[in-house]
Amino acid sequence: MTPNVSLSDRLRQALAASASGDTDTALQLFRHAVDEEPESPLPPFLLGAELAQLGRINEAIQAYAAATLLAPTFHMARYQLGLLQFTSGHAALALVSWQPLFLLPATEPLRAFVHGFAALANDQFPEALTHFRAGQAMNTENVPLNGDIQLVIDRIEALKQTAQATREVDTANEDASHVLLSNYRSGPMH
Repeated sequence: MTPNVSLSDRLRQALAASASGDTDTALQLFRHAVDEEPESPLPPFLLGAELAQLGRINEAIQAYAAATLLAPTFHMARYQLGLLQFTSGHAALALVSWQPLFLLPATEPLRAFVHGFAALANDQFPEALTHFRAGQAMNTENVPLNGDIQLVIDRIEALKQTAQATREVDTANEDASHVLLSNYRSGPMH
């Protein structure tokens, strides 16, 4: 579900303030919009986005949770809520928040993305990559989301390369130790 895209004047002002870098004004206007439109999930969703950009993660989680409570089928709000929970070290909580997204049709990119994060939480990196890439292929509506997922893919790939390099160093160290021990054992005793 996407909330009604008709924006109030207050939300337009808040978005303009945010775009111009006036975060204090943007936050104030988003909060006023939350108060003025208590039945709409869009003001808390946009407030959550602004707070997340500012690194105020706990407040952003609260705002996304409010949007999700107002509109349980507002899938992007639910996804963002879970994403902040996941990246804050609360993977189990994120998986609970994402439960409805796991039930979306197989053609929905958010379903693939949350399956990717579930695999990632279990250190199933190949499966995570498969889900993330499938979600990217399906996602034609929210291109910035594909960019965010690409960052996750890049981190997984970097971890794989680091792990491979570590295994190679460990193997080389074992070989060197073996050679040293062999030379020590076969060398003359003094």
